[in-house]
Amino acid sequence: MQDFMRVILAFIASAAAVMAIAPFFIPMLRRMKYGQVEREEGPHAHSAKEGTPSMGGIMFIIGIIIASLAFSKWNIALQYTVPAVIMMVGFGLVGFLDDFIKVRRKRNLGLRAYQKIIAQFVLAAAVALFAYKYIGSEIWFAAFDCKVDFGFWYIPLVMFTVIAIVNSTNLTDGLDGLASGVTLIYSVAMGIIFLYLGAAFSQSFANAPIMTAEADGMTNMAVFAFAAAGGCMGFLSKNSYPAKVFMGDTGSMALGGAICAMVIYSRHIFLFLLMGCCIVASAVSVVLQVGSFKLRHGKRIFKMAPLHHHFELLGYPETKIVTGYMIVTAIVCLAALMLFM
Repeated sequence: MQDFMRVILAFIASAAAVMAIAPFFIPMLRRMKYGQVEREEGPHAHSAKEGTPSMGGIMFIIGIIIASLAFSKWNIALQYTVPAVIMMVGFGLVGFLDDFIKVRRKRNLGLRAYQKIIAQFVLAAAVALFAYKYIGSEIWFAAFDCKVDFGFWYIPLVMFTVIAIVNSTNLTDGLDGLASGVTLIYSVAMGIIFLYLGAAFSQSFANAPIMTAEADGMTNMAVFAFAAAGGCMGFLSKNSYPAKVFMGDTGSMALGGAICAMVIYSRHIFLFLLMGCCIVASAVSVVLQVGSFKLRHGKRIFKMAPLHHHFELLGYPETKIVTGYMIVTAIVCLAALMLFM
């Protein structure tokens, strides 16, 4: 019951922090003219969003940090909570640099593609080496109730996973409330999984100090996951349609980093393919679109990629697309939770 209260308080504190910051932070962004610069090739309807304050992701980053550190168990926080926060902030900083260049130069292009890839590669390598040393090279498969030790191959696998998740989350941030809404539901589900794993460690290895620490670590990750969900909830109060503020690459890449922390610490890396299928769809649709354009001499599969823009150009309102993505995410997350029953 005490662990359950920790995660609920983390959710509330993170959401409250974001909503408390917003009335001061959004006008400040507007005064500093840190507004959204829309792509010329983007949907025509998005031109009306030009100038909407961006870089609002800083608000939920602050909320998540405050709630995570305030409600974690500090006996094990340095191995769980702090690295998770660092992953989130690290990728958020890359996004911040990208956003800052965009708003200062009043263009849609921020960091060059190779600059982003180099920064992401360095961070992903650091995350993979940390995980290999402190978390281990085993990956668990809940559907088959088994574990597989990937050995050294765990490092490139985690690097690929981190880069893929961060960029997929970044691509998902294309409609008002989309990335924050999907991440909210995903984070709640992951928080429940961490609570389950913590309880499993506590019951099975009650007298083993290492496993007791592992149980506390899972509780801390549950706190982090619910803090991320709370941050997204607070942000949605200003980011849902019509958005008063955008998270920018600062926020989307930070959320990607937060999701990576949850995926890695859960050890159920491949479960993200199910639980994060809407985020995966954003990246896959872009890959398919580019591949089709190059291999089929200019022919496209979708009207526009990522996939949510395809639905938008088919005539679906933003609100229906976002609601649909959130419903699908909720369904697949419930399916994932059933694997642990």
